[in-house]
Amino acid sequence: MGLFRLLLGFAFGGKPGHQEPDRRRPDADASADRAILQSPPIRWHASRPPAAPVEPARAPAPRPASPDPVHTIRGRCHVIDGDTIVISGRHIRLAGIDAPELNHPYGRNAKWALVGLCKGRSIRAVLDGGDSYDRLVATCHLPDGRDLSEAMVRLGLALDWPRFSGGTYRRFEPADSRRILWRCDARQKGRMPPPVR
Repeated sequence: MGLFRLLLGFAFGGKPGHQEPDRRRPDADASADRAILQSPPIRWHASRPPAAPVEPARAPAPRPASPDPVHTIRGRCHVIDGDTIVISGRHIRLAGIDAPELNHPYGRNAKWALVGLCKGRSIRAVLDGGDSYDRLVATCHLPDGRDLSEAMVRLGLALDWPRFSGGTYRRFEPADSRRILWRCDARQKGRMPPPVR
């Protein structure tokens, strides 16, 4: 501040180091402070209702614990094919279903249907301890709770594999899905060798 005043003094012809005398009364600030402190409290207009009491902030409700968090993987996924996704670098096979391979009829349709279901959503994969072709086997859920395996079977782009699901998804299969996805059906019945990976 002193340098600023010094420069102003030079610019407007004043003497360096010269300060203007304070022309206020010395007790002016003290008397203004006393007047504020001694003034009556402010009264609200009679027709204005009193302010509602402010409730103290409540702590947020605790989130429910996920079932067995050690065996659950959450995150956005990358879709490999109609029954395989990758979450956090781990390849996960959707439990209990069989979707056509990419080079089989409807294979690309199955992949893009699964992409449409998963796109932009966080997936919760509950691992069942199984392993299939170096992939973890898991029941995968969308944020709204829908089962991805069930959704793919309902769309007619995957079949229930009773050997692994116990027939859980069979009731969701459209009437002609086994005829359309005949390669998956043949693989399940042992009429076709599994794909070489």
